[in-house]
Amino acid sequence: MWKLLQIELFKIFKRPRTYIAFGAIAAIVFLIQVALKFDGKSYIDLLLSNLDGSFEMDDEFKSKMLNGYLICFVILNTLLIQMPLLVALIAGDSIAGEANMGTLRLSLTKPISRTEYMTVKFLASVIYTVGLLLWMALLALLGSILIFGVNDMVILRSRGLEVIESFDVWWRYIAAFGYAAVALTTVSALAFLLSVFAENSIGPIIATMSIVIVFTILSEMNIPIYDRTVKPYLFTSHMVAWKGFFYMKSNAEGATITGSIENMPAILRSLSILVIYIALFFSTAVWVFRRKDILT
Repeated sequence: MWKLLQIELFKIFKRPRTYIAFGAIAAIVFLIQVALKFDGKSYIDLLLSNLDGSFEMDDEFKSKMLNGYLICFVILNTLLIQMPLLVALIAGDSIAGEANMGTLRLSLTKPISRTEYMTVKFLASVIYTVGLLLWMALLALLGSILIFGVNDMVILRSRGLEVIESFDVWWRYIAAFGYAAVALTTVSALAFLLSVFAENSIGPIIATMSIVIVFTILSEMNIPIYDRTVKPYLFTSHMVAWKGFFYMKSNAEGATITGSIENMPAILRSLSILVIYIALFFSTAVWVFRRKDILT
């Protein structure tokens, strides 16, 4: 199986279109970093406009806010909304692309079962997804640190500002990127499932993005009937739970507790739901493909 996985990864990374996603991420990260480097103070003023009446914040405090940790947080908020499309470009092509090129039958003449074939295909998609996320982490976190330096990280919440000391930030980003990998793998699994039903990769890619967009809109709606019935079961409602790693508990005096996470059970619950979705999408894809007629 390892040899087959190597072949699949070679097929993915030899295509020029594979690197469109890497180029798009690099361009977006660069544009955000350049914009905040030259006009970051205006962004901070806008961010804090609703708090200026309640807190005394001098220019020195605002300049310290604009550091690599905050910039990475901004980039994550922006890019993790766009990345499902980039992930679907490869996962949606996994099976449909083979069918479109007429190589699906030839691939299944090898002495492997259809379940093994699907497992290798899916693992290759997951590795691509993780690689894309690591590329973003390299540019967004390390790149921003090199450009803006480090300092305590300030998170804006509805109840006010929350300050995370610089030594308490790194592990939170590692956890957040790990969670994001699971969230994007859910999208990859969905595109992979839809790819089984298509003979052309365009269909699964468009269908995946349509589902993600519709589900995201439903997740953002503050309508009681959706809050009680639909939202808890949509995978898009749980994709943004990575932010929870940056929300800290407070003591009786209202001071934040270093090294704490405000609602870890909720994060783990969301993570479990995403893992269930991945298992459901993948197992359904395997079940359908094992019964798929590839001779007609």
